[in-house]
Amino acid sequence: MEKQEASLESFLKWAAEHGVSDSPPSSSSSLSSSSSSSSSCLGHSLSISHFPQAGGRGLAAVRDLRKGEMILRVPKSMLMTRDSVMEKDQTIAHALKLYPSLSSTQVLAVCLLAELNKGRRSVWYPYLMELPRSYDTLTTFGPFETKALQVDDAVWLTERVVVKAELEWREAIPLMKQLDLKPQFMNFKAWLWASATVRTLLSIVISAQRIPHPLLKISSRTLHVPWDDAGCLCPVGDLFNYAAPGEEIAAFEDSKRCVNGSLLEVESFQNGDGIENPSLDAEEYDSSSGRLTDGGYEDDVQAYCFYAKRNYGKNEQVLLSYGTYTNLELLEHYGFLLDWNPNEKVFMPLELDMFACHSWPADSLYIHQGGWPSFSLLSALRLWATSPNQRKSVGHLAFSGSQLSPENEKTVMKWIISRCNAILESLPSTIEDDRSILCTIDEAQQLEALEKPSNLPSAAAMEFAEFIESMGLGNGRKNGMLPSSTKVERAMGKWRLAVQWRLNYKKTLFDCISFCLRTIDSVETLQR
Repeated sequence: MEKQEASLESFLKWAAEHGVSDSPPSSSSSLSSSSSSSSSCLGHSLSISHFPQAGGRGLAAVRDLRKGEMILRVPKSMLMTRDSVMEKDQTIAHALKLYPSLSSTQVLAVCLLAELNKGRRSVWYPYLMELPRSYDTLTTFGPFETKALQVDDAVWLTERVVVKAELEWREAIPLMKQLDLKPQFMNFKAWLWASATVRTLLSIVISAQRIPHPLLKISSRTLHVPWDDAGCLCPVGDLFNYAAPGEEIAAFEDSKRCVNGSLLEVESFQNGDGIENPSLDAEEYDSSSGRLTDGGYEDDVQAYCFYAKRNYGKNEQVLLSYGTYTNLELLEHYGFLLDWNPNEKVFMPLELDMFACHSWPADSLYIHQGGWPSFSLLSALRLWATSPNQRKSVGHLAFSGSQLSPENEKTVMKWIISRCNAILESLPSTIEDDRSILCTIDEAQQLEALEKPSNLPSAAAMEFAEFIESMGLGNGRKNGMLPSSTKVERAMGKWRLAVQWRLNYKKTLFDCISFCLRTIDSVETLQR
């Protein structure tokens, strides 16, 4: 622990010497002079703190911070990009020219491994020593963790990203060989780490001109810079933990859609001209409100600047929005998920004949984590539940979010209930099973040895046995206990993420059933 603290202090001093600062620009005559003589680049606005229940190590406010206030700036010379690495190392620059087919993220991953290969000779050495040693992104999931996700779409995505990662590694091997990297920096495990590093922390895609929302789909540890589509690694700037955008949107939608706890009428969104635009969703509202503008590279100060997204009190954790992600996307790109994610979606598959009734894209047909169906899903189902010869006459009502009739509404709710029940019944474990497994994992993570509980439900007990087998621990039992290790602990962490994800998925379906039942009850009450 003392060694880690010393390393962190050394890193913050190194950052200060190179111009990183959390002091306002007005307090110094230049970017570097405010921090070059300091023992730390932090202390005026921020400090490193530990938040056990909210992301682990992060940045806390050392004073009250105002929304929109600049709280950190990192000079361009500190950013690790393809260009900055090539400028400092002509050998790498020459080698990269021979492999133009590699993607920008592949090149940045190779640059990162090449800098690690240099050891203390790397100009970014203090920063490299502070990077995470491992990640829990989907690319690191083995067959057991992948199977534990249970839902076909999640399993398919995980298998796809693992295959893609291996393909990208094989494509980059000739370049790494030419750079004469040590074997430990050329294997697949090292590649997964480097690839995750340039793909798994921040995805703040905002420039001085406030680049609009669509670019937020770029996923990386890197921050966006206008001159390199791979982005940059930003010392100190990547210590911020994640805040999911959308809490305001969830409240906004709730107030619009819910009447006495049931979805009886949805008012249409309107654009600035007063024209009905039912396709305007939370993401568009979110981007137009500017709530995702947490930072960006600014030419006038030649630095990456970060701003407080809201007012913060002293000692409160300061968070940044990486973008709007579902929990599965968070697992894919960042290796974590949220128990409550305002951007979570459980997509609802429709039968082929249903798509002939509407023009909504498939990715708009989903259930929110709170259990209510999306605007598009309700609109589509209301039209489907209408006689074909009447759809044209009521289409404008469906697309404006209006209830078409009490019987139509009940038909829609009953269809959703049936589909949710069918999905839940098709999965190999129940909500109660998953909760038992999570409790077992949490208890095991507190022990130095692993013991199989005797009171697990049958599905949970079977999955526990499969985990033991996947770890090769079937014959390692001693007095009913199984030896633990770093490998086992990391595998249990990924297993927990998989179970946590599928549990949230099932709870959303369960909550949707409850929501639909309440809606039916409300409709029938109004009919009496």
